[in-house]
Amino acid sequence: MRNVIFNTPIIILIVVLSLGIGCDNASKKDADNGDNGEASTTTEDKNTSERQFLSVGTAPLQGAFHQVGSAIADVVNRNIKEKDWVVTAEGTKGTQQNIRLLVEEDSTLEFGMANAAISYFAVRGEGAWKTEQPIRAVVTLAPNVALFVTQKSSGIQSMQELKGKRVVVGPAGAGFEYFLKPVFEEHGLTYDDFTDLNGSYGDAVDMLANGSADAAFMGGAHPISAVRQAISSQDIVFIPFEEAALKSLFEKYPFFNAVTISANTYDKIQKEAFSSVNVGSMHLITAENADEDMVYHFTKTLYTHRAEVVDAHPAGKAINEKNAVKDVGTPFHPGAVRFYKEIGIWIE
Repeated sequence: MRNVIFNTPIIILIVVLSLGIGCDNASKKDADNGDNGEASTTTEDKNTSERQFLSVGTAPLQGAFHQVGSAIADVVNRNIKEKDWVVTAEGTKGTQQNIRLLVEEDSTLEFGMANAAISYFAVRGEGAWKTEQPIRAVVTLAPNVALFVTQKSSGIQSMQELKGKRVVVGPAGAGFEYFLKPVFEEHGLTYDDFTDLNGSYGDAVDMLANGSADAAFMGGAHPISAVRQAISSQDIVFIPFEEAALKSLFEKYPFFNAVTISANTYDKIQKEAFSSVNVGSMHLITAENADEDMVYHFTKTLYTHRAEVVDAHPAGKAINEKNAVKDVGTPFHPGAVRFYKEIGIWIE
């Protein structure tokens, strides 16, 4: 057997170095994991875990709802400072789908564009809505100004004369009946009194031109491009509303109000101001149970940077101290109310 000679100083040195290395590794491990041994969160991980993705439901791509909703999402996304948000617009079928998506248990939307007339009936569970829909308003936007147009050759000079005619009443499933039905009723008409046709505003222009329709409803922020299109190629006239009928509408429903289309807005045919009606402003809505802090910061950012919405669409001008808090029949969300009170524009 081979004799092993131990050198005491060398052994001591090896032991000391081993202990040092072990302590150093333990210190590094503690630094990585935190004092309690749990994994620490880096700045990047923290931001990722707190980031929130918000969606704004709009409408079909070619409509004003999509343009305005996209502008709102973009403005908030670019300017939000207090929160780590990614805000995007989502194309939908419009108001009715936005309401249904917002109130779903696992909602894919946080906000949605809507017509105030449809929201009015939805929140009350009236019309085709079987139950009360738990939605709340965030901001009131631009009016949806109504026009009924016809070719001069049709001879139609009043709303009552739509009886027995073929009338384009908007796209199927869009919910226009929620505001058109009351308008017709105050003029002594029901949907049974005429043949209702479905189609977009572009479709309506074509149907008037080829004679398959006698009149058509068109609404929105004026000037409406489809009305201008019709005027450019056809001899178009506006069908006037009855003053008494409009007065009754204003008394019965908060989403209706008088609007005057200034003279020469449609310069080829309109030399004088035309008395019309807002048949339900576009507004931004959210779910009743939406987080108050989220709605507060969204509203604050949107209102503070509202001028940037105007850069994308003229309807952004409606986000002002008088119109933004206008009551159109749907209660406002507490988060929005909190901000409006903070800046002194909330009206009880």
